[in-house]
Amino acid sequence: MTVDVTGRDAAASGQDVVLVAEPLLPQRIRRPADALRFLLTLVILGAVVLLAMAMQSTLTGLEIDVRAGTGRTPDVLSVLAGLVGDAAVLVVPVAFAVERVFHRDGMRVTQGLLAAILALVISYSLDEWLLSSSGPDELRRLLTVGREIEPLNTVLTAAIAYATAVRMWRRPRWRALMWAALGLDVLALFTASKATALGVILTYLVGQAVGFGTLYGIGSANTRPPGTAVLAALRKLGFVPVSARRMDDDSSGSRRYLVGLADGRWLDVAVLDRDRQAAGILYRLWRGIRLNSETRRRAIRSLRAELEREALMAYAAQAAGARLPRLLGTSEIGTEAALLAYEHIDTRPVDKLDDSEITDELLRQMWEQVLLLHRHRLAHRHLTGESIHVDREGRVVLVDARSGEIAAGDLLLMLDVAQLLAYLATRVGAERAVRSAEAVLGADRLAQALPMLQPIALSREIRTALKKRKDLLSAIREQIVALKPQVEVEEVRLERFRPQTLITVIVSALAAYLLLTQLSQVNLASILTHANWAWGGVAAVAAFFSYVAAAIMLRGFVPEHLPLTRTVMAQFAGSFVKLVAPTAVGAVAINTRFLQKRGIPPGVAVACVGASQLIGLGSHIMLLLLFGYLTGTQAAPSLYPSRGLLVTLLSIAVLLLVVLAVPPVRRFVSTRVREMFAGVIPRLLDVLQSPRKIIEGVSGTLLLTLAFVVCLYSCVRAFGGDVGFAAVAVVFLAGNAIGSAAPTPGGLGAVEASLSLGLTVAGLPGTIATSAVLLFRVMTFWLPALPGWASLTYLQRHNDL
Repeated sequence: MTVDVTGRDAAASGQDVVLVAEPLLPQRIRRPADALRFLLTLVILGAVVLLAMAMQSTLTGLEIDVRAGTGRTPDVLSVLAGLVGDAAVLVVPVAFAVERVFHRDGMRVTQGLLAAILALVISYSLDEWLLSSSGPDELRRLLTVGREIEPLNTVLTAAIAYATAVRMWRRPRWRALMWAALGLDVLALFTASKATALGVILTYLVGQAVGFGTLYGIGSANTRPPGTAVLAALRKLGFVPVSARRMDDDSSGSRRYLVGLADGRWLDVAVLDRDRQAAGILYRLWRGIRLNSETRRRAIRSLRAELEREALMAYAAQAAGARLPRLLGTSEIGTEAALLAYEHIDTRPVDKLDDSEITDELLRQMWEQVLLLHRHRLAHRHLTGESIHVDREGRVVLVDARSGEIAAGDLLLMLDVAQLLAYLATRVGAERAVRSAEAVLGADRLAQALPMLQPIALSREIRTALKKRKDLLSAIREQIVALKPQVEVEEVRLERFRPQTLITVIVSALAAYLLLTQLSQVNLASILTHANWAWGGVAAVAAFFSYVAAAIMLRGFVPEHLPLTRTVMAQFAGSFVKLVAPTAVGAVAINTRFLQKRGIPPGVAVACVGASQLIGLGSHIMLLLLFGYLTGTQAAPSLYPSRGLLVTLLSIAVLLLVVLAVPPVRRFVSTRVREMFAGVIPRLLDVLQSPRKIIEGVSGTLLLTLAFVVCLYSCVRAFGGDVGFAAVAVVFLAGNAIGSAAPTPGGLGAVEASLSLGLTVAGLPGTIATSAVLLFRVMTFWLPALPGWASLTYLQRHNDL
């Protein structure tokens, strides 16, 4: 839609009306900053509640101090504060509403009233819940201190929500009046013993959360300057625009205009809107926390800082001689936006080119532009197909340097090289991408960028493309190594932590909390003194024998000879690795490495370990069904299987039918299984040619499972538990499966919880089940760590690992 509006400056100077072709700006927009404030307020609210629950004595002391301090207030002042505060909390919002109505801003008042009503409903509902029998007793006691008062003050909650929703805090005079009214009212509530310190804090946070939530849900008035305001700002810079039209937003979400000037030139104008500064803030915060300080960007900048950053990068790139659109001027547009005016160059992004149009000459130009930037220590940081353009003469032009860095360190420069290598490889293949880079940058510089070829270092667009071609980064590395076979590259860790690490920490913390909760209900001294440690000795022997069984199992699936002693030591070494890695991952890695050191090729070693894992999985399932059947027949003399076993079989059947019936699921599962057990079947066929190896592998698999079951059964008997061997076997097999799937080291937390729950369901008292599981984990997880470390050190010293 074309908007025909005459700018005020144009009218004053007698200039002709300029038509700005742009869609009508929406009257209301949802600001990302409001969503961020809403989420942040909820986080603070939750943190305050948890802190109050954890520090109840401190909070009680604070409440006593507050009551003692406000109790000294003279009665006259207390009564006056109550009268004035109660009236002001109602009068100030009404006065603000009247002022806004006179300024024809009734929508803001309506939004504030909606927030106030919503806050009333929420605070009233929370009060009723907290005061009811279903509410948490400790929190109710902290909020009311045993008095007949509102946990959350409904009037204050509504007033704060209203003030937040109408953005009263941005008006200094009204903000001061509102704070004075709230302060007087809170003082009156304290002197009358009608509020607590925690209640006032939660009232304020709930009111703010409702206000910000209403702001984001309904939206705020759009204060973005229209195209006519952009033209007015350009006139102040000395330009004479005669036409303008809105273009597609850039990759950062900034508005773009193509403006024609009276002298025949064209301008590309980028508009930075203040309300867009917080867009994508959660992703940037996550990256900032996850990546090290050298690679991360600031999560959010002020409008002024963003303007200065882009302008400085543009001027520095021009001075370096790089081919970027020339920056001709910058200006703020009121208080809500700023613009950057660039010379217009008719170009096409490389993303829009066919792969056949990306010639060797074009690749060379791309790397030459990067080299010009890097010689002046400038990092572009967004070298993708949408920021690399080609003009009509076939010359490369770099755009979108807003995220760039001046005086960049070597790490950022290497990231540029890695990012462009990865992008070009998705378009022209790894070989051409590396060859074109080597022709301009040289093999040494490419080798320096080798550690940066990590998915975390690349942009989201490139990571998405690489998911479809998972071998591409490896192909790039191989091409670079072929150029510099003797290159010594130091590993560069870009991540502070991995998401799996965060999950492990959270799950471990939860497991520790559950474990400590269980231990608080157990009298350890009494249990330890009354335990039958003869059964504890049996458990220790069974735990040790499990490592011998694991070694026998591995030997059975390797046609080559393996010494039993060192194979057992390798299994102990795996127990030490389990302290920092999930159970299955640590065992597979150690065994594969051990086989490679014994002279077995890597592919064959992986196949051998995969074969043992596959047979172990089948044995696990068969034993689970067998012991489940035995458990069912022990409960009843009938030969029919138990209901639990029937439910398990039916569930497995349904799961298989779903996998086979849904094509995407079927393809996903088949691909995963094929990748996991590639080469396993031929290796199994080799093993089947030797009856001795078959007996050794199968017997080792069965003995390994039985050793763990005997260990757990002995731990149960050590504490006086009376549960059948078959029931303990079912509990172990099910709990071990859960532990293997858990991402925590050694299944920590998941194994304890599942085994304790299983033994309790099997009929053991909770204290005995918890004690037995703790002893079992000490025998099989914690105690083997020390001999595991010694075995790992010994095998590494003798080049066996």
